[in-house]
Amino acid sequence: MKNKVLFLLTLVFTISLSIHAQRGVRIGYIDTEYILENVPEYQEATAQLNQKADKWKNEIGAKLGAIEQKRKDLSNEKALLTKELIEEREEDIAFEEKEILDYQQKRFGPNGDLFIQKKQLMQPIQDQIFAAVQDMAANRKYDFIFDKSSDAVMLFSAKRFDLSEQILRSITRTSKRKQAQSKAERRAAKEEELVPEINYELEARQKALDEKKEERESAIEKRRQEILAAREAKKKEAEARRQKILEEREKAKQAKLDARNKTSKTNTAEEEVSKTDDTKTGEGAGETKTKAQLIEENRQKKLEERAARKKALEERKKKILEDRQKAKDSI
Repeated sequence: MKNKVLFLLTLVFTISLSIHAQRGVRIGYIDTEYILENVPEYQEATAQLNQKADKWKNEIGAKLGAIEQKRKDLSNEKALLTKELIEEREEDIAFEEKEILDYQQKRFGPNGDLFIQKKQLMQPIQDQIFAAVQDMAANRKYDFIFDKSSDAVMLFSAKRFDLSEQILRSITRTSKRKQAQSKAERRAAKEEELVPEINYELEARQKALDEKKEERESAIEKRRQEILAAREAKKKEAEARRQKILEEREKAKQAKLDARNKTSKTNTAEEEVSKTDDTKTGEGAGETKTKAQLIEENRQKKLEERAARKKALEERKKKILEDRQKAKDSI
């Protein structure tokens, strides 16, 4: 069935495209289920029908429960009854069960009360939907209007082609006109017809523009955040570099102070040595030696000590050689 419907739709599209190639084909669709769900009269009638169906179900359930209880009672009393009585009661139970099943079929069968009343309930709404679709197709020059909830398989349907909301408003306005009692109510219903229809194509374009604007603003904000982050990173890097330079300067300054203090200590020590030497060599003479003289004296002293050590080594070497010679002579 679905394959036939698809084939017919394809054929109709092909023919329409060849006929209306100059002006283009106008296509729309409706969702009957959505329309019915939003029609107050249909919802009220459906609720009443569901109440009836629940009442019938409870009634049938109670009768079937009574029959089941009779079966249990018969099963418990079989030992006390004769064969004829047992068969008679079984026939009564079967007859009652058949009556209940017939009643159930009458209420819920394919041609039962529920199906007929549901059809009677839907028929006026379906007629209104059909009339509204016909008017819209004629006034707006639609070539095809499909029903999304029917057997025609719609693999994709763009929202801008959905006419359900417009059909629903048309049905609502018609219902208000019929129910209007006073002139004011009829005037209000007439003015309601002047409400402009929703242009889904325009809404889609506006939505696309809003999305592009939002994307552009998002990109600008993202770029601004990146620039701020890069600027902050550079600022932190410069601060770190400045801090490092300050630390290196502080270290160099401290090194100079340490070197100066070390030199001062060395000079102080040399002065102490000089004072000691002056005290040993020329105490009471009242002579004051210069720093150069003290350094020269220290140098001379070191040279004398070195010459003395050298002389001692030479004497030791000479003695060792003499001892070796004596040893050879004695052999």
